[in-house]
Amino acid sequence: KGYNLYLEGPAGVGKTMYTKNYLDNLAKLKKTPADWCYIYNFKNANEPVAVSLQAGQGKEFKEDMDSFIKDIQIDIKRTFDNEDFEKEKSLIRQEFEEKRASLLETLNNESMQHGFQVKATQNGIYMMPVIDGKTIEEEEFEKLDEATKKQFEDKSVIVQQQVFQVLGEIKAIEKAADKKVEEWQSNIALLTINVPINSLKSKYKKNKKIVNFLDDVKTDILKNLSIYIASENNQKQQQKPQPEVTSKPWLNYRVNLFIDNSSLDGAPVVMDSNYSYHNLFGKLEYENQYGMLKTDYTMLKPGLLHRANGGYIMLQAKDLLSNPLCYEALKKALTIKELNI
Repeated sequence: KGYNLYLEGPAGVGKTMYTKNYLDNLAKLKKTPADWCYIYNFKNANEPVAVSLQAGQGKEFKEDMDSFIKDIQIDIKRTFDNEDFEKEKSLIRQEFEEKRASLLETLNNESMQHGFQVKATQNGIYMMPVIDGKTIEEEEFEKLDEATKKQFEDKSVIVQQQVFQVLGEIKAIEKAADKKVEEWQSNIALLTINVPINSLKSKYKKNKKIVNFLDDVKTDILKNLSIYIASENNQKQQQKPQPEVTSKPWLNYRVNLFIDNSSLDGAPVVMDSNYSYHNLFGKLEYENQYGMLKTDYTMLKPGLLHRANGGYIMLQAKDLLSNPLCYEALKKALTIKELNI
């Protein structure tokens, strides 16, 4: 803190190796610095959260979340493949169908008083004029005298209003049924995901960032429940080719193990000959997907300074000074004690 050491002397006298050996011995007596991980920020995807953990815990946290992602997909599919769940879902749907049928029957009885029969199909509700107890087609309707047609047209306005009212009621009960199914699904899913989530929260209870992250993961699973269930349903419905699910919410539950000090004994001693900006200060990588560049928090890669953090870094002064941009960035990082990619 406050200054760094600069060694000067003739070339080839062993300055570098002497310094490296000295630091290696010194570093063994020092505390091993923390691991660093990046996790998804559910509130702002462009600002991933940096999490500090004890050396070795970062690797453990990553493995725990990898297992969680794998297990939760299997557990949710297994839960919703249960016969009891399907029965309950069918009962809710049946209740809706019965209410719908009752409303349509009432509508039909009322419309018959005005000389129309109402027919419900998948595309909507149709009004058919009735003469002598039989519905007539459009061609037959056109053959009627003007006075009769006028009567039907006048009454059709009343029937249309009745139809619109019933359509509104059907939409409302359908929405209520969907909400009931969603709530039922959420309650069932909650029982499935609470155990592994609470287990992880208990393990990492001292780390507030991880606890908040796990709460967000739970909320996100419940929000995207249909995606988890979809792949299971797609397997059952082999008759129709199903569109592939492109959204994979579980990818946001992964952990980017940014700095792993699990194998380190003491503090790090970093020495390298590549003084490019990205090699010193880290970078954000991209991958090509269908001709477009894509990136996310898992593609953040550390630089030499990230790896040396909590320990020592050795740089050749001549090579560093030949790159003014890196030299200025290094001075700034040491002064404000921040590493920005």
